[in-house]
Amino acid sequence: MYTNVFLATAFSSKSPKEVVVLKDCLFCIDEQGIIDRIVEPDHADYERILDEYVHTHAFRKIDEGSYLLPGFIDLHVHASQWAQAGTALDIPLHEWLSTYTFPSEAKFADLEYAKVVYEDVVQTLIANGTTTALYFATVHKEASVLLAEICAERGQRGLVGKVVMDLAQECPDFYRDKDTETALRDTEEFILKIKEIAKTTKQGVYPVVTPRFIPTCTDEVLEGLGALAAKHDTHIQSHCSESDWAHQHVQERFGKNDAQALHDFGLLQDKSVMAHCNFLSDDDAKLFAETGSAVAHCPVSNAYFANSVIPIKRFAGMGVDIGLGSDISGGFSPSLYDNSRQAVMSSRMLEDGVDPSKSAELRGVNDSRITIAEAFYFVTAGGGASLSLPIGRLEEGYAWDVQRIDTTVPTAKLPLFDVNEPLLDIFQKMMYLVRPENIREVWVQGELVHSRG
Repeated sequence: MYTNVFLATAFSSKSPKEVVVLKDCLFCIDEQGIIDRIVEPDHADYERILDEYVHTHAFRKIDEGSYLLPGFIDLHVHASQWAQAGTALDIPLHEWLSTYTFPSEAKFADLEYAKVVYEDVVQTLIANGTTTALYFATVHKEASVLLAEICAERGQRGLVGKVVMDLAQECPDFYRDKDTETALRDTEEFILKIKEIAKTTKQGVYPVVTPRFIPTCTDEVLEGLGALAAKHDTHIQSHCSESDWAHQHVQERFGKNDAQALHDFGLLQDKSVMAHCNFLSDDDAKLFAETGSAVAHCPVSNAYFANSVIPIKRFAGMGVDIGLGSDISGGFSPSLYDNSRQAVMSSRMLEDGVDPSKSAELRGVNDSRITIAEAFYFVTAGGGASLSLPIGRLEEGYAWDVQRIDTTVPTAKLPLFDVNEPLLDIFQKMMYLVRPENIREVWVQGELVHSRG
């Protein structure tokens, strides 16, 4: 009946603020890689299922000292920027794009180069526990298709977008779509090709309509992309109100904020994920909630380029779907553990304030901090809800996307000395202290895609 049965202790989000402990449960996985049943030790069927499977190849007992977490969901990755990760993070966003990023992305016209970088970034993210990634590729159609093919082959659930940027005055001649007509034609051909690739995968790959952001796109291409997304029922991604410069560009051009402009072009809907969104007004956030559009919160990248700390707790309280993104390479780290930690730290800095010349009552924004449980929700269940996919939770009916964390690895041993330490305390230590060497195995849709040692 079951392809796999795991006996393990695991953690999953029950709600944005509550982590549930699934202690010594049997996780029964069907042939499609979906969790068919989770059987707790006090259930009447527990011993029967255990007896039936314990001596079969389908059974796996997770070793003591190891725990299962849902695979992490990265809602914002520039796959091509992996090649420049960790460089030039000390200059303004506009200069960073023009001087470093656009020349680096232009190299992906070379498919051999693209293959080397894309294979490495996909495998690196998997090794860091990321089972699903929402990728920006480049303007190059063929290289963007290649990224989707690599996701399919490596077993990662990849949502891939061919980047569109056709506004000549904001894009260099050496790196942009030839013209609006070409951009829209290439995008539609890309969508159809990825839908064909998706038929060959178990975990799924998905095409994503991807205007880079309003400052690099003509009105005509934005309108055309909205129409293509509706025609083919695709996901949509872009950047929204990231920095002072980007936010002001849209206000000066349209007399409105990014959110309303994107909505007017048909680019805010239930499958839309917009990165950053630091400068959303309350009306913008309400529009996100009404349309089902999600925010990809990129806390490491925001520290470098967003000119602000996003009031993420306020937006979540308004009903906006929120997940986390690494934003490689605006964010230097491929680890969503790092971004979960930074999400908590940034929220505390927003609440407490950062300017010691101001009095405590004037220094920060009250009621802004989030907990590590909330960050965990964003990086798992929140990411799944943002993508409208049954992922990110260890619950029946959800995909078996899982990472096994070994807390006893000699080179990265977690400080666990009390045999009676509460499991939720162990969970918190994992979220704050896990390094890649602790992530021993990763499954996507029931398939083992990474094993370390």
